[in-house]
Amino acid sequence: MCRCIRDGHIRPGSQQDIAAVITAEGASAALYTCTGRHGPLGYLLSMANIDLNLLSSLDALLAEGTVVGAARRLGLSASAMSRTLARLRAATGDPLLVRAGRSMVPTPHATELRERVRDLTQDAQAVLRPVATALDLAEIKRSFTIRSNEGFVEIFAAPLVTAVTSVAPNVRLHFAPKPDKDVRALREGLVDLEIGVLAKSGPEVRLQTLFRDHFVCAVRKSHPLLGRGKVTTQQYAACGHVVVSRRGDGRGPVDDALAARGLSRTIVVVVPSFRAALAVASVSDLVALVTGSFFSATMAHPANAGPAAMRSFPLPVRTEAITVSQMWHPRLDADPAHRWLRGLVLATCRQQRQQQLRSTRY
Repeated sequence: MCRCIRDGHIRPGSQQDIAAVITAEGASAALYTCTGRHGPLGYLLSMANIDLNLLSSLDALLAEGTVVGAARRLGLSASAMSRTLARLRAATGDPLLVRAGRSMVPTPHATELRERVRDLTQDAQAVLRPVATALDLAEIKRSFTIRSNEGFVEIFAAPLVTAVTSVAPNVRLHFAPKPDKDVRALREGLVDLEIGVLAKSGPEVRLQTLFRDHFVCAVRKSHPLLGRGKVTTQQYAACGHVVVSRRGDGRGPVDDALAARGLSRTIVVVVPSFRAALAVASVSDLVALVTGSFFSATMAHPANAGPAAMRSFPLPVRTEAITVSQMWHPRLDADPAHRWLRGLVLATCRQQRQQQLRSTRY
């Protein structure tokens, strides 16, 4: 006999509304699949014993991909996390993590759950976090991870840290490297703030412009191009060039602008940072392409002043301005501490750029 009939949940020969079973079993319920002729209509099994603390454990397991890593994140022993994984497997009806050689890999179901679980966990934490009626900066203890490129760190990190520690001495800033423009780190909560040029991102990512920048050409003080008046497009294209690229190809808007005039440049060196580009150009006849903000900040440093200082000249082709923005996930929109940090980043960046523009002499 079908179990749902045998146990009296549906009378034999009747078409009892399944809603009656839901009412009988309670609002917190999970679907039980009947293996008899009634197929999936079975009955609902109470979820009263489901432990919602498992959600944070599942989030850690899916993020770390290992029992040991999840245990370390949550401050548990490996054996305790193994037992938790067993409970999660029973609750979800899925293995979640399976052995593949010496490592573990997520099942398709676990992969589908990863972002949902991350969002649910963070939403739950936000709900249970006490509402801050006033932000006491002198007492707040928090660490913020800011992902940006090296150029931003070299120019803005010092004044930003000074501004933060002067009013919030227990706040720590962690500047993380930016190997790409993928915004998944924002979605997954691994990064609090991302700073740079906007690329493809999800529609939910919040955006605020910090400042606008432009490219300049940097050369050594005795470079052959200097002292001849305004550098022409043909003279510029005829030189060897050092460019910055994370991808390693070096081609960009400048090449498109040159191509529109029937010209091309010879890229001799591709480096990963503006500082490396300046270092190469300072001991060669190569022309480095760097942002105006980075060049101004670098030359303003006492160590770079004097006879050995480099020179810059305007890029002889027109390119669009570079818009530098700060980006964050909407889950942090209303967070008082995060809002304070965003405001401080905006004020610091704009103040530094104004000082640079007042002192710039190209």
